[in-house]
Amino acid sequence: MSSVAGGSRMGVVWRFAAATTLVMLAFAMSAPVLAVSLQQAGASPSAVGLFAMVPFLMIGLLIPLVPRVLARWGVVRTYRAGCGLDLAGVALYALTDHWLPWTVGSVVSGIGAAALWNATEALLAREAPPQQRGRVMGLYQTALGASLAIGPFLPGLLGWGARPVLWAGAALVALCCIIAAAIPARSTLEPPPGQAGTWEAMRSVPLLVLIAFSGGVFEAGLGSIGAAHASAMGLGLSAAATVAGAIGVGSFACQYPAGLAADRFALRSVFTAAALLLLGSSIAAGFIAQAPWLLWGVGVVWGAVGGALYTLTMVEVAHVFAGRATAGGAAAMITGYTAGGTAGPVATGAALQYAGAAGMATVLGLLAVATLVAARSVRD
Repeated sequence: MSSVAGGSRMGVVWRFAAATTLVMLAFAMSAPVLAVSLQQAGASPSAVGLFAMVPFLMIGLLIPLVPRVLARWGVVRTYRAGCGLDLAGVALYALTDHWLPWTVGSVVSGIGAAALWNATEALLAREAPPQQRGRVMGLYQTALGASLAIGPFLPGLLGWGARPVLWAGAALVALCCIIAAAIPARSTLEPPPGQAGTWEAMRSVPLLVLIAFSGGVFEAGLGSIGAAHASAMGLGLSAAATVAGAIGVGSFACQYPAGLAADRFALRSVFTAAALLLLGSSIAAGFIAQAPWLLWGVGVVWGAVGGALYTLTMVEVAHVFAGRATAGGAAAMITGYTAGGTAGPVATGAALQYAGAAGMATVLGLLAVATLVAARSVRD
């Protein structure tokens, strides 16, 4: 009976995961289109970076509070509320054509995404069998990576302009809402955060949070800036958006192998290898002006390793904060990741604007070194 109940719980969790994947696909389609539209309207790289920062800023600010909301409202109600807010945000993208309502939409979408994200990942971390956590998290992150990989290529593949893409994103989020509405309200029971809430978890494993931060910068924080930079180099909307797609391709390809490695090898060694790859790709980014194709090459590495770092931190935090504290531990890693997604576009956009590719490479290289130091602190 217990195995049947466990399978039933995991079935519900995978339904949440499928819905969250649709939201990620909508984001992956819309974000580079919005960034390129702003760049073509005359926005500077710094301004594009600030706009790309908004949803991650909202997630980062609210994620520490989500475990309390989950304990009070339950997972399903919280998830449904997040779906509704996300739908309202993407509807503003599709219905308007100005940076101000788009910014409001980013704020609203970010609030909704905070609820969706923490609910799904805390459930996965808690329900997955301990000896298979890497593979379960890797499979889920692979689905998200597939969304990141496919989304930016869809405008070019379908021959769509900005407006149809934004409407398609709204339709995907609406489908997510339908899935959430069909999940029984009492299908999951979320335990309270217990003695280890978000802030306590962050204080307990600060270097693990730093690694998650690095993953957020490289996987989530560079897509819009990369697309805008490609547009500034003379590429059209469809071609420029493929830079973000390269990051998504790397994320898709590396998530499950990273989870499998987490189940089989010492996490310290896996983290260290990932940090070294980030350092090498950051150095290579300094030569983009001489070899523009490097923008796609390093993008694949950034997506692969950045996504792997986040998956690996979630596996480690599931071991460290098992049971009642899982929601708080997962929220701590999401906070670090989203802080990276928030700071990444701003820091790299400013560096690119004032110091070119070499400046961006310097900023990313310093972060890769810090990640390497943090990786060496992870327990075997």
